[in-house]
Amino acid sequence: MANTEGRNQTSITEFVLLGFRDLPELLALLFLLFLVIYVVTLAGNILIVALVVADRHFHIPMYFFLGNLSCLETCYTSTLLPRVLASFLTGDNTISVSGCMTQFYFISFFADAECYLLAVMSYDRYSVICKPLHYAALMNTRFCLPLAAGSWINGFLAVIVIVLMLQLTFCGPNKIDHLYCESTEMLNLYCNGTNQIELVITILAAIFTLPPVVLTMMSYVCIIFTILRIPSTAGRQKAFSTCSSHLIVVTIFCGTLIIVYLLPKTNTLRDLNKVFSVCYTILTPMANPFIYSLRNKEVKEALRKIVSKCVDFTRN
Repeated sequence: MANTEGRNQTSITEFVLLGFRDLPELLALLFLLFLVIYVVTLAGNILIVALVVADRHFHIPMYFFLGNLSCLETCYTSTLLPRVLASFLTGDNTISVSGCMTQFYFISFFADAECYLLAVMSYDRYSVICKPLHYAALMNTRFCLPLAAGSWINGFLAVIVIVLMLQLTFCGPNKIDHLYCESTEMLNLYCNGTNQIELVITILAAIFTLPPVVLTMMSYVCIIFTILRIPSTAGRQKAFSTCSSHLIVVTIFCGTLIIVYLLPKTNTLRDLNKVFSVCYTILTPMANPFIYSLRNKEVKEALRKIVSKCVDFTRN
C-alpha cells in the first residue's frame, strides 16, 4: 500500500522506449547496423522458405521444420525491427499502451513457439542418426504436421500474461529502458500486484524453455553415444556435422532466454538484459539461415541452379 501511495497513479496512454538513447553519437551507425541485419534476416529466411516450398528435393522432415523455423523467424523479427528502425529515423520513441501489449504478445508468441520447434528439430536429428532404419516410419507426414502445428499453438499461451497485465494499473514513470516492450521492464511500471504476474511469467518461461532444453539434451546424449560407435572418422564427422548447427542455435537461443527470465535478477544481469535480449530476438533469426541451411551442400546446389536459370533467362 505504501508503494502505491508513493507513486503517481496517473492514466498512462503511452510508453517511451529508451533503447540506445544514452548513445546519441551512435544512432546513425546503429540504424545502418539494424537495417542490414533486418534485410539479411528477411532475405535469408524467405529464401529458405521459397526453396523448401518450390524444390521437391527439400520435401523431407528436416527441411520442412527448417521452413517452419524460417517463417517463424521472419515474423519474429518483423514484430521488432521495423519499430526500432522507425524510432532511429524519426526520433519518436513513444508507443501506445495497446501497441506495447500487442508487441509484447507477439514477441512472446514467437519465442515460445521457437523453443518447441527447436526441440522438435532435435528429435528429428535423433531419429535420423540413432534410428535410421525406422526414420521414415517415425517422421512421416502424419507425425510431422502435428509436431510443427503444436509448436505454433504453444505460443498462444502467452495470452495468459497479457490478460493478467491488463488487470493492473500503470503508475509511472512511463519509460521502458529497452528496445521493445519487454516484460521484466514493464513490470517495474505497475502500481502493485506484480508478484502474481512475475510468478506466471517465471512458470511460463520454465514451461517453454526447460522441457525443450531437457529434450534436446537427452536427444544429443543419445546422438553422441551413437556417433562414438561409428567406426570411421569420416562417418563420425559427417554425422556430427548434421547436428552441430542445431546445437549451436539451441544453446544461444534457449540459453539467453533462461538467463533473462529464470535466473535471479542481480544488478549485473539487469544491466546485460538488453544485450541478451538482442541475441535471441535479433541475432539468432539472422544467423539461422547461415548456420542451418546456406552452408548446406544441397541448399548451395539448389541456389546455384536458381542463379543459373535467372542468368540464362536474362540473357535470352
